[in-house]
Amino acid sequence: MNEKGKTLSIFTLLVYFFLIAPLLIIAVTAFGESEFLKFPPDAFSIRWFINVLQTEMFINTFIISLKVAVISTFLALLMGIPASYIISRGNFKHKRLVESFFLSPVLIPQIVFGFSLFNFLIIKLKLPVFTSLLIGHTIFIIPYIIRVISANLENFDYEIEEAAVIFGASPLKTFFIIVLPNISSGVIASFILAFINSFNNVPISVFLTGPGISTLPIQMMSYVEYYFDPTVAALSVLLMLMTTVLMFIIERSLGLNYFVEN
Repeated sequence: MNEKGKTLSIFTLLVYFFLIAPLLIIAVTAFGESEFLKFPPDAFSIRWFINVLQTEMFINTFIISLKVAVISTFLALLMGIPASYIISRGNFKHKRLVESFFLSPVLIPQIVFGFSLFNFLIIKLKLPVFTSLLIGHTIFIIPYIIRVISANLENFDYEIEEAAVIFGASPLKTFFIIVLPNISSGVIASFILAFINSFNNVPISVFLTGPGISTLPIQMMSYVEYYFDPTVAALSVLLMLMTTVLMFIIERSLGLNYFVEN
């Protein structure tokens, strides 16, 4: 290996180290015995994992976060798939302007976006907190749906649709019978991406939560303000484990190459 290759390898290892090291520190700290965060721990225990499962506020906010993430992702798919198709296949005036409009939620700072939603949905329209949270998350994750599905549609041969129409299929039937099955990998990938972004969101959720309704990331942040024990570290490990299991199931059922090849 030449000098340039060695330098590149060292740089790559450093990047991986800075990415993985914080996760390893959190994982080791979560198994500590002491009443406060300490690395390395003096003794190992699973008491903080038990504490997570026995803490009602974490269980309740996890259920709320799961509901919001699942419902908002499905709503975003219902709006994002047709929007992606129109943007990808349409040839109309101001097409780029329409595309920029749909992608704008990720271009605006999330703090500004969350505060704007708070003023409009809760202060002006006086909507319930849960409804406002759903609307806010749905708007925020639509761009992720559109970007992924639009990329899939760009790689899908338009002539197949034309052939179906020529043989008598209606545009709607063509979409459901021909187009949708061929972009299913993009739909699944966009669902996962949108779900993760919704579940882990803090800047928008902090403005749209209220008494009795909070999300798990907000509750974790509030817990850290008053307690210094490894409970949040243990919860973080459980969330990482959940994500790993989810990705393992997807890999076993579809294969990650399924997303690349399609």
